[in-house]
Amino acid sequence: MRLTADKLAAQLARGLAPIYFITGDEPLLVQEATDAVRAAARAQGHSEREILFVERNFDWGRLGAAAGTLSLFSDRRVIELRMATAAPGTAGSKELVAYSERAPEDTVLLITAPKLDARSRDAKWVRALDKAGVVIQVWPIEVHKMPAWVDGRMRARGLVPDGAAVRLIAERSEGNLLAADQEIEKLLLARGPGPIDEAQARDAVMDGARFDIFQFADAALAGDAARALRVLHGLRGEGVEAILVNWAIAKELRLLVKLAGAEAGGGSLQSAMAAERVWESRRPLIRDALKRHRLREAVLLLERAGQVDLCIKGRRSGDPWDRLAALAVAFAGSSSRRRAA
Repeated sequence: MRLTADKLAAQLARGLAPIYFITGDEPLLVQEATDAVRAAARAQGHSEREILFVERNFDWGRLGAAAGTLSLFSDRRVIELRMATAAPGTAGSKELVAYSERAPEDTVLLITAPKLDARSRDAKWVRALDKAGVVIQVWPIEVHKMPAWVDGRMRARGLVPDGAAVRLIAERSEGNLLAADQEIEKLLLARGPGPIDEAQARDAVMDGARFDIFQFADAALAGDAARALRVLHGLRGEGVEAILVNWAIAKELRLLVKLAGAEAGGGSLQSAMAAERVWESRRPLIRDALKRHRLREAVLLLERAGQVDLCIKGRRSGDPWDRLAALAVAFAGSSSRRRAA
């Protein structure tokens, strides 16, 4: 069964298919489609999860072995197969066809891959996945449809924008859905639910350019505590909302937890970064941070960001800016100690 991403929710409501193949080059829409499948699987008792990263020289026999291995912890599970390219090769094609013909009843296979070219869309392995399960082809949002997408996205989050605010965000993001989603999230954090006009949207956009909350997060990620504290002091002095600053650092910590988890599970960090669409220019920063903080430390740091959020909202005592400073120093962490050693 071949569907577009907007039809996935209705299909999941009717029941889980044994296989989902999600392909496309829009990271946000691919991620949301995979999240929807995972959530539906969890709701139906698929509590165990195994992730296979398909990279050069991948042993495709691992897929068959994973399917044939009895679960140790539950009777239902999800196997995620993350393909770095949309070309599985001869061995991969044969294994995917064979799996489709004998898909286990207790397992959901969730495959993600970049966009298929016209020839690949009619390949034997794709037809086999289509026959046994669901193939979701994620297409880019056309430029003329971008304002409608932004408007729907904002309203789904409780924002009520006027036409000028929608056009401003659509034009600023230039068709980049991740950038548009980021602007909407910043608006929601800064303004809360309710009406948004062009002036409010422009103020939020200008704030993001003038007060670079991402420089703060990047300094902590790079292990430069002194610079992180300088940027944090500047952001506070310029009146930037603490919730925006915390959002920026928590965003990096969530990514770090995902990558540390993949690495701890025996996966390739390079493949995990590719799956999370980490830009090449940022990968050295991530690697440096992972040398300082393994999975347990990354989880604890993310929990501290959650405590900052509660403090900002008045549900915990303390000064949120002091907590942000302490979090930044902890995130920058042992790099200074390592350099001194």
